[in-house]
Amino acid sequence: MENIAAAVNMVIDFGGGVKQVSDVRSVLDAGASIVTIGSLAVKHPEILKEWLMEFGAEHFLIGADVLDENIKISGWLEDGGINIFDFVDRMTGLGVNQIFCTDISRDGMMQGPSIDLYKKIILQHPEINLVASGGVSNIDDVKKLEETGCSGVIIGKAIYENRITLDELMTLNP
Repeated sequence: MENIAAAVNMVIDFGGGVKQVSDVRSVLDAGASIVTIGSLAVKHPEILKEWLMEFGAEHFLIGADVLDENIKISGWLEDGGINIFDFVDRMTGLGVNQIFCTDISRDGMMQGPSIDLYKKIILQHPEINLVASGGVSNIDDVKKLEETGCSGVIIGKAIYENRITLDELMTLNP
């Protein structure tokens, strides 16, 4: 990652396998600006709290994988034992301000994002930067998410299948 960070002028977000404070330090030292944390935030919020205090909330993006408004962890295989709204309450209570939410039922389906879910989250926590994930099929979906108040969107399959082009994305407001 150090080679990539040195070669580009962009924000690098690293996710996956971060389990110890030394992992966070290594990732940030290698040039990442943001570390994505998922299951650990659900299972061990006390560890995340320590990391937030040591490195600052601006260096973390917390992932919430959701099915029927309930958090799933460990690659969607386990029930996290908490719903998305209580999870966001817990995270904001720790000082988190960046969260992405993936609606598992829509991920990769390209049938439109979970606009109603994101509206409910933003209504309860307008102070967070919410990044939407799952279901995006075209540029109109991206525009709807922006209108909803999402601060970002994760797009995968729609780009791979050329349903959204980089040129279209460049025309949107930064």
